[in-house]
Amino acid sequence: MDMNRRTVIAGAAAAGIAAGTIGAAGTAHAGGGRKPVKELFGKLADGTKVYRWSLENGGTRLKVLSYGGAVQSLEIPDRRGRYANVSLGFDNLDDYVAKSPYFGALIGRYGNRIDKGRFTLDGTAYQLSVNDGENSLHGGAQGFDKRVWDVEPFTKGSDVGLHLHYTSVDGEMGYPGTLKAKVTYTLTRAGDWRIDYEATTDKATVVNLTNHVYWNLAGEGSGTIEDHELSIAASRYTPVNSGLIPTGELAKVAGTPFDFRRAKTVGEDIRVAHQQLLYGQGYDHNWVLDKGITSRPEHAATLRDPRSGRTLRIATNEPGLQFYSGNFQDGTLVGSGGRVYRQGDALCLETQHFPDSPNQPSFPSTVLRPGQTYRTTTVHSFDA
Repeated sequence: MDMNRRTVIAGAAAAGIAAGTIGAAGTAHAGGGRKPVKELFGKLADGTKVYRWSLENGGTRLKVLSYGGAVQSLEIPDRRGRYANVSLGFDNLDDYVAKSPYFGALIGRYGNRIDKGRFTLDGTAYQLSVNDGENSLHGGAQGFDKRVWDVEPFTKGSDVGLHLHYTSVDGEMGYPGTLKAKVTYTLTRAGDWRIDYEATTDKATVVNLTNHVYWNLAGEGSGTIEDHELSIAASRYTPVNSGLIPTGELAKVAGTPFDFRRAKTVGEDIRVAHQQLLYGQGYDHNWVLDKGITSRPEHAATLRDPRSGRTLRIATNEPGLQFYSGNFQDGTLVGSGGRVYRQGDALCLETQHFPDSPNQPSFPSTVLRPGQTYRTTTVHSFDA
């Protein structure tokens, strides 16, 4: 934790809102973080109970649902120690079930799009659930975002967190193999939110897991993110066709609206008459991170809200980052704070392999075979 964040949290403590404050929500364990607290959030139509888990550590407050592993809220302080929820979500289960555009959810088996929901693996053709025009998006109509995960809380040293488990049976949404997925959410003593993904299979399959938090560092429901400053450590991106499927090209960002190698506001070039922006109605593209696939998480992107000073830094060992500028929020959803979400009121920064990789031999492979373990990590660090 750097001194600036220490100062912010100390200021919050002086105001009586410190991360370590003990109250009805839970108690702190010996390592310093608050022990995760479980409460009933609602019930599905079939009677299945959905729980919400509350975690707090290092100045970061996190609430997670067993439904979709969704981050319902993530609170961090601004430069003056004032907390705000910086992720979009709902205050009730019914809206998550009926309306959610993947708010805060775990995405699988395959994050992003697969062309026409088809791919061939080891000579066998597979047809997936199609739920985005003629394409399969984020695992299909009943992807991991719509499943109830088994959740196990933990404390380890100064860290607190949740282990989330889900088993996707052979043929679910058209995917081959029984996939056993484990995702670990950790809040560290420094206030970082770390996600560790693991998966194994009993048959060759494809897998590409990610998380779909919608970020607004000024606070959810506060308005546009076009004034947020964004940098992405990528010299290339993957252009798409009109169906938002990659063409296979790794195009240079230089001289285009896709150049975020130096920080600029999200809105600076979003209305440029560039064909790729017309296809996506804004940014909805995969950036090819310069670092490539790495053994440990390395810097990928930085997002900053100049008004509050809140800053998000993302590190990952994944080769790609999908930046989505919230283009399809149409003012019909009311968020957890009671305000309407409109176009551009949040953005997503999804660490992952590239879209449509099963049909793109030149892209990094997303194939997982029996005996192998899929592992990937993304770390979100906050400052103000």
